[in-house]
Amino acid sequence: MCEYCGCQSLASIEELTREHDEVVRLISHLRLAQRAGDVAGMAQHARGIAAVLGPHTQVEEHGLFPAMAGDFPDQIAALEAEHRRIEAVLAEAADGVTPADPTWPDRLVEAMAMLRDHILKEQDGVFPAALAHLSTEEWEAVEAVRAEAGSTLARPAAP
Repeated sequence: MCEYCGCQSLASIEELTREHDEVVRLISHLRLAQRAGDVAGMAQHARGIAAVLGPHTQVEEHGLFPAMAGDFPDQIAALEAEHRRIEAVLAEAADGVTPADPTWPDRLVEAMAMLRDHILKEQDGVFPAALAHLSTEEWEAVEAVRAEAGSTLARPAAP
């Protein structure tokens, strides 16, 4: 993904980007399950994606997005609406359930295509804009939300 503006030098953005990378990896596994006709496997990968997105979305919606909404209200509202649509489809596979609805696999694939586009909007738009617009206090607020939300990803080993 993007590394041109330097926003990934901030721990908050680096962690959000790592989560995006993990979601993209899981989407590739989901597509393999779809090609194999493995709806249960798709549901399993959907749960994995939802697990990564839980704290990720909390950091965005309670930390980063509120700080950006004053300058970019329409864009932030659109991103939050996409979160809801993606979450709704993923939620159908929650709690170990393999959805019986025959339309679910196709709706899941559509939602994952939306999610990939959504990730690009954040990484190419929101994150660089945040680097330019957020104050130190706003970044500290984002970090506080991250501390509360946690992450499903292990911290990378120190070099």
